[in-house]
Amino acid sequence: MKNRNLTLMTDLYELTMMQGYFNEGTREVVVFDMFYRKNPSGSGYAIAAGLEQLIDYIQHLQFTYDDITYLRSLGIFSEEFLEYLRGFHFSGDIYAIPEGSVVFPYEPLVKVVAPIMEAQLIETTLLNLINHQSLIATKASRVCWAAEGDGIMEFGLRRAQGPDAGTYGARAAIIGGCCGTSNVLAGQMFDVPVKGTHAHSWIMSFPDELTAFRNYAKLYPKACILLVDTYNTLQSGVPHAIQVFQEMREAGIEFGLYGIRLDSGDLAYLSKEARKMLDAAGFPDAVISASCDLDEYLIQSLKEQGALITSWGVGTNMITSKDCPSFGGVYKLAAILDEETGEFIPKLKRSENNEKITNPGNKIIYRIYKKDTGKIIGDLIALAGETFPEDKDLMIFDPTYIWKKTLLKAGTYTMKEILVPVYKKGLCVYQSPSVLEIQEYCKKELDTLWDETRRFINPHKVYVDLSQKLYNLKIQLLDNLN
Repeated sequence: MKNRNLTLMTDLYELTMMQGYFNEGTREVVVFDMFYRKNPSGSGYAIAAGLEQLIDYIQHLQFTYDDITYLRSLGIFSEEFLEYLRGFHFSGDIYAIPEGSVVFPYEPLVKVVAPIMEAQLIETTLLNLINHQSLIATKASRVCWAAEGDGIMEFGLRRAQGPDAGTYGARAAIIGGCCGTSNVLAGQMFDVPVKGTHAHSWIMSFPDELTAFRNYAKLYPKACILLVDTYNTLQSGVPHAIQVFQEMREAGIEFGLYGIRLDSGDLAYLSKEARKMLDAAGFPDAVISASCDLDEYLIQSLKEQGALITSWGVGTNMITSKDCPSFGGVYKLAAILDEETGEFIPKLKRSENNEKITNPGNKIIYRIYKKDTGKIIGDLIALAGETFPEDKDLMIFDPTYIWKKTLLKAGTYTMKEILVPVYKKGLCVYQSPSVLEIQEYCKKELDTLWDETRRFINPHKVYVDLSQKLYNLKIQLLDNLN
């Protein structure tokens, strides 16, 4: 899974289009935007993720001898085109919103400025990498929000759609806020905490539950979380766990992290009863963790019911984003460079569906914050080169319902450009932070959202507006197509 050549992980039509461009002598520099149209899981935002893997993909993008041999065997590519592929390398520019950033529909998460054959080739893998991790990071951030500061452990590897989804999904879940993963390979690859307890089979492999608990505690006194629901949670599991904790205390063993895990039954009721038993026995700091098909909605409900759980293990519903299994990112041509003038000729895709009409041109994105709170007011997509001095009033408007306008008075807002250079002329100019550094950045980004945007039901919409200049260009192009 490390440093793989994913060059042929592409849709066939990318290569057939490339051959068409090659045969026609088409070498224009173009702009492609990768964006999405709808937040996943009914969320008011999404989390950008997967950029480090995109960088790695571009760095290893080359056609090997075996790749060329396979493509030749398909019988649809000329020798001249295959010879071109043999020397292929990416020579363009890539801009992206950094991983861990909160993002919104229609704004480019990634912008590619490159010769058309190069830009076309990377479409499929770029979408695969960014779509998947952005989906899981978003889902994880929602789960962590529901937990209200409690630790969330990702442990969905066995239910993920294959090794890549399990491992890179774990990476994305950490970015979204999880405190650790059960996936040891993810721990090794991304230097993130790995966590885990034991299975019911551990209990069942011993003559009785108490013996199983004693042996586990002997092995791991500093991380002793005992699974108490194998036989009977309140009549057997919790009492036996308490007995082991008492024996450890009497033996002078210093506790590290210790407590119980619930994996079935009425988690709200069981956690309350278990807390009473643990407190009465003198173990008020014992952790009560829980698993069992959890997601953000169930965790929120358990919190509302007064469940006394402080650590959560979330698997299937997070690693697969079960309620919304795809992110929906797309990759659209936005401009072609006129080599004579050096200007980008804007391109636009028209559709009967308003949401599928693309935004033309070579664009940048400004994020607008309320100055006194640091909260996001909205995002503004503009044409490259446009600037907006913060010491002047700024009028923003909904590009669909243009009568919806907001006047931002000078001095009440701040702005920053959020697309950053990643590749320039084929060379990487961006250093990816560590996963845990991205996680910290993501926490700060989430703090810029209003609570109303983070709620699960009917979240407040953060608007992505167009500059007046870009809006006028879009309308002009639409009019010209009539």
